[in-house]
Parts: sequence; structure tokens; C-alpha cells
Amino acid sequence: MTGEPRRVHRLPRHRTQWEIDEQTTLGAAYVRSLMRSQLRAGIAAFAVLALPVVTLPLFFAALRNATVVWVVLGFGCYPLLVLIAWWYVRRAERNERDFARLVRGTDPPGTP
Repeated sequence: MTGEPRRVHRLPRHRTQWEIDEQTTLGAAYVRSLMRSQLRAGIAAFAVLALPVVTLPLFFAALRNATVVWVVLGFGCYPLLVLIAWWYVRRAERNERDFARLVRGTDPPGTP
């Protein structure tokens, strides 16, 4: 316990990861890029969701059939919501995977 302290060898870190950890201008640009891509995916999902939500009341007013309205609301909307959610999650995970590859400094698969 009284001996000279050993040197701690740090694992080599990639330059990009250092930029992000140290919150440099370049690191902030990387993080902003990820945030923008996630925002674009969220806005796209919202736009795809907003289109049916806006047009369904017009469709129901023209239809004037309560049974069909309840069938569409009960069974027709949920598959669309699940599909939009599935697409959004896949897109967000891909954005994060691409960002992690950028930080680690590895090339995407299929790149020479």
C-alpha cells in the first residue's frame, strides 16, 4: 500500500468520442446532427398520423353511417397507429446506430 502508484492505462478513445465528451464545437455539431435526424423522423411520423386524423371527420360526415364509423374507429385506426409507431422506432434506432458507428469510427457494413 505504500508503494508507488501504478500508471493507469486508459483505453484508446476515438477522436469523435473525445469531441463529444469534451463538448467541443465539433462534438456539439455531431450531437445536433443526431437530434435533427431524430426530429425529422418524429415530424414525419406526426405528419403521416395527422393526415388521417384530419380527414377522418370529413369522411365520417359524408358517410353518415354509425356502424361503419365505429368499425373504422375500432379496427381501422389501430393497425395504422402500430405501423407508424413501428416505422418511427426502426428509424430512430437506425439513426442512433449510425451515430454510434460515427462515434466509434467504424464504417457501415458494405463500405469498402
